[in-house]
Amino acid sequence: MSALIHIIRHGRTDANERRLYCGSTDISLSEDGTREILALKGKGIYPEAELYISSGMKRSVETLRLIYGDVDCITVESLREYDFGNFEMHSHYELESIRDYQEWIADEIGDVCCPSGESRIEFSKRVEQGINEVLEEVERCRADSAVVICHGGVIMAIMHALFPDIKNYFEWQSENGLGYTLLYSDGRITGYRDLDSR
Repeated sequence: MSALIHIIRHGRTDANERRLYCGSTDISLSEDGTREILALKGKGIYPEAELYISSGMKRSVETLRLIYGDVDCITVESLREYDFGNFEMHSHYELESIRDYQEWIADEIGDVCCPSGESRIEFSKRVEQGINEVLEEVERCRADSAVVICHGGVIMAIMHALFPDIKNYFEWQSENGLGYTLLYSDGRITGYRDLDSR
């Protein structure tokens, strides 16, 4: 079987606007974020699908409802955003003098944890489990299309794991409300395109 899997970043939040680390903190979209999602919807960039999935966090569920209304939705909690632990809801400038923070941002391997949070390696393993759950649902439902509303860090982890030689980890960051379409065929991901380039 083959399917299109559309992975979309939630709309903007107050934390996005204030450039705060916001992962496990469960906040809603901002007013501007809501307006932007509705404007993108008005441009017709969001495809319909047979299967709808979210991380279960408020900002992803609210984005799903704004775009698609009251559709049935499966929650895949492994696709929740990175847990920044003690760095949650703080900015770079608030944290830059803290040694633990300096060690974390300087970490190129990905094994340094945020205090009381997770490391990039741990996060990537969790997200890999999450995208595998998505593929299992696609196969189980024999769906030819799926929409996954999740988070910026999650999208980076998915795309870097699937296409490690195309861009570096951070270059896969999507703007709020945008993302990628994965091409799935015969049990594997065979390619991708930008969400708005159908």
